[in-house]
Amino acid sequence: MTMQSTLNSETINKTVAEHLVDYLEFRDVKHVFGLCGHTNIAVLAAMAESPIDFVTVRHEQIASHAADAYARVTGKASVVLSHLSPGLTNCATGVANAALDCIPMVVIAGDIPSHYYGKHPHQEVNLHSDAAQYEIYRPFVKRAWRVDRADLMADVLNKAFQLAESGQPGPVLVNVPMDIFSEVISSESFDRLSGNTHQLIKPSIDDETARTIVKKLAEATSPVLYAGGGVLLAQASKELEAFVDHLQIPIAHSLMGKGVLRDDHPLILGMTGFWGTELTNQACLNADWLFAIGTRFKEADCSSWYPGYTFNIPGTNVIHVDIEPSEIGRNYPTEIGVVADAKASLAVLTRVAKELYPDGIQRPGVINKIQAFRTAFKDSNKAIANSAEFPMMPERILSDTRKALPEDAIITTDVGWNKNGVGQQFDILSPGSILTPGGFATMGFGPPGAIGAKLAAPERVVISLVGDGGFGQNPAMLATAVELNLGIVWLVMNNNAFGTIAGLQKAHYGLTYGTTFPGTAATPQYGPDYAAIANAYGAVGIKITSADELLPALKEAISSARPTVLDVPMINNPTPTTGHWNILDIYSPDKDVSHVST
Repeated sequence: MTMQSTLNSETINKTVAEHLVDYLEFRDVKHVFGLCGHTNIAVLAAMAESPIDFVTVRHEQIASHAADAYARVTGKASVVLSHLSPGLTNCATGVANAALDCIPMVVIAGDIPSHYYGKHPHQEVNLHSDAAQYEIYRPFVKRAWRVDRADLMADVLNKAFQLAESGQPGPVLVNVPMDIFSEVISSESFDRLSGNTHQLIKPSIDDETARTIVKKLAEATSPVLYAGGGVLLAQASKELEAFVDHLQIPIAHSLMGKGVLRDDHPLILGMTGFWGTELTNQACLNADWLFAIGTRFKEADCSSWYPGYTFNIPGTNVIHVDIEPSEIGRNYPTEIGVVADAKASLAVLTRVAKELYPDGIQRPGVINKIQAFRTAFKDSNKAIANSAEFPMMPERILSDTRKALPEDAIITTDVGWNKNGVGQQFDILSPGSILTPGGFATMGFGPPGAIGAKLAAPERVVISLVGDGGFGQNPAMLATAVELNLGIVWLVMNNNAFGTIAGLQKAHYGLTYGTTFPGTAATPQYGPDYAAIANAYGAVGIKITSADELLPALKEAISSARPTVLDVPMINNPTPTTGHWNILDIYSPDKDVSHVST
């Protein structure tokens, strides 16, 4: 479909806002997330008769988190429409979260009228310079544009989508003075884009380099493939599986690489780093060759880069494939560095591997060791995962949740047990079905993220695993879910605290000042009644009062297809750790202290 067939076969005059909406239709945008303001209502008016749905929220952070998750599920850039200044700053946390997790997003923001530059009009950010609102986003977006002329809007939009989705993906900002939205222009500048490609061809790997890599891995005594979130962004799970199956290389993954393959795949070791398992960290420590693909080697995944906990580099030889050159060699010396797309590279590597080793490589000892560890790990957790104790044990909550969900359910997590514990011991059985705030570790991502995920995949079950701290960030997202009748389940793992930080503070300082919630006269032990809050918004709210209630309540909530909040009291036990985190040395030098129960 060309631009002209979408718009009109002839050049026509419309407002920039109307051309903008036509362009979004041309790019097959189905949803725009945002909140109204006097600077963007021209765009809303243009969208009113469009097939594009505007997902209105009560706080802009809800919009940007929902758009983030939407892009993760669709694999395409999502769109956020924001008002100026307070709208744009409210939106910023969600946009920054998307940036640090390499999620494509186009933020379109209204601004003050261009003829008021320098006059300091209503709501302008102007303390240090005039006409500088777009600069707020410079530290975390791939690029921020200010549209100074109406006839430039088409080219800016085209560049914005292309940049958001190409290379290492990420959000961009298109900042538009409100008078430009209302200016009437010819469609000529937009029509010129009708033949422009929407998707760039990504770089791959040459056969000679592929042969070098394959030989190194085939001849290695203890190779490990280390998969990051870039594998999922490239939608390369099938290619990854074909490659590791042929060479039988065990796979460790970062937090963002969780779900690159099914967690019950015989070659999956698990998550590395501070919250990684002993098997995974030890396998990486003992590797002679580490093939890293689509990963940044982030701090938590690498035990703060301390040798002896997760990686011994140098010592282990590193091969690193990533779409972004600056990631290669950033944190560890790299023997072979390749700038290439994960999906294309793995396809070439598999073809070359089959040419060089037509019968594949057999490593039965590796598979047996992984299976033995899984069995022992699950056996060690069996009692606590079946515990009838109440408030509930977090392991029981995760165990019952896994039993209730279909394999392809989409899970959004937040921070705390629902992120770290899920990364460590919750089986993901459909690649790409876990949506986690990684680089920014943003509390409050999970609940609105579930809205974006459900809109992107309405046929799939969507559940948000979230702590009471994260759920309390933006409960107003329930209004949007109810208005759109989205059958999402929010499971609030309620320990009446910012649990991870409370456990950290208790271990190092012996108190929980400012990290636990005092409660109220009506609910002295568990703070606000989140089930009652859900009911007030028109959703279904259920307060779990015994451990045996959770599983049937979850199954009923899923089958009802209604927005449902399950408020589940939980003991604040720490997630087990086998790695290291530098902050432990800062708080308690020379002491073996981590987190404790509170």
